[in-house]
Amino acid sequence: MQKKYETQVFHVDKNVEHLESCTQIVDSAKFVEAGELVAFPTETVYGLGANACSADAVEKIFVAKGRPSDNPLIVHIGDMSQLSQVASEVSPAARRLMDAFWPGPLTLFLPKQESVPDRVTAGLPTVGVRMPAHPVALALINVAGVPIAAPSANRSGRPSPTTAAHVAEDLDGRIAAILDGGSTGVGVESTTIDMTVEPPMIHRPGGITYEQIQAVIGDVAMDPAHLREKDAAPVSPGMKYAHYAPEGEMWLVEGDGASVRAKMIELLHQAKAQGLSTGVMTTEESLAFWKDSADADVALACGSVSDMTSVARDLYGVLRQFDEQRVQFIVAETFPREGLGLAVMNRLEKAAAHRIISV
Repeated sequence: MQKKYETQVFHVDKNVEHLESCTQIVDSAKFVEAGELVAFPTETVYGLGANACSADAVEKIFVAKGRPSDNPLIVHIGDMSQLSQVASEVSPAARRLMDAFWPGPLTLFLPKQESVPDRVTAGLPTVGVRMPAHPVALALINVAGVPIAAPSANRSGRPSPTTAAHVAEDLDGRIAAILDGGSTGVGVESTTIDMTVEPPMIHRPGGITYEQIQAVIGDVAMDPAHLREKDAAPVSPGMKYAHYAPEGEMWLVEGDGASVRAKMIELLHQAKAQGLSTGVMTTEESLAFWKDSADADVALACGSVSDMTSVARDLYGVLRQFDEQRVQFIVAETFPREGLGLAVMNRLEKAAAHRIISV
């Protein structure tokens, strides 16, 4: 049964000196030490943290989120001395990736230590580990003195949270505390790569691109669909279940310029004929066109097509804005499947439940 909490919100400035001595960090760490859940900012999205060494604490993550029990968690460490607590073996290639991208949005799947609870890994022999590039996250982990298991701090299936307010929308009353360190930066989750296979395989594209990884370790495989078959065990969070979805039905339209807009308008008209409120997710370059037209009730820009970092940063916030405005039917443009665009499209496809029209 879900315990009811008086969720505390601790506001902390990530730029202050000596973060580890801040009362907000110390109080949040005490909750982690006591086996409770604390939401905290990373450079990607807000995470929902528990002591990774405690099966009882980790169990609370699944209850609070409504998360499927066979979906593994990522373990966050605050310094390299904690790595040996969770991983039994680290290959030379894995070391090179850590040297290149840690702290940062890259999760490595490594052979796990026996001491890591099966609840963290969903019974798999590997554990996902990363070191976040956010001073508040690092301070929390280091003051708590334990690795912290943390998926995104949202109800399962909802768009991931990039602000403390997003966390509160989903989890207020379900967790002990929210550590508010402001908006996150990258906006999409970490890249996950399995280092126990040869060549290493990227299962979830994210903040570190395929091209960046390839430049460091050479041959890298990419899961072609970024999904597992329905009856297969997911090795990475977000590979099996619906994620990131707004409440309204969402469709993606891909193709060339004018034909894409024509198909989007057609879909919007069909939805309006059914009495549905409609929305368009577009870019800054196309926002004026949609605002000047009467085809959609709501038009929102998700970054600039010339700057994929802005698209990634704004994606989840825009999806939540559609929910706030009670939009029932959404059409969205697509992006090139390269670099960070691969991660953006991975999230968009899941948000749209793979409803994609090519024109």
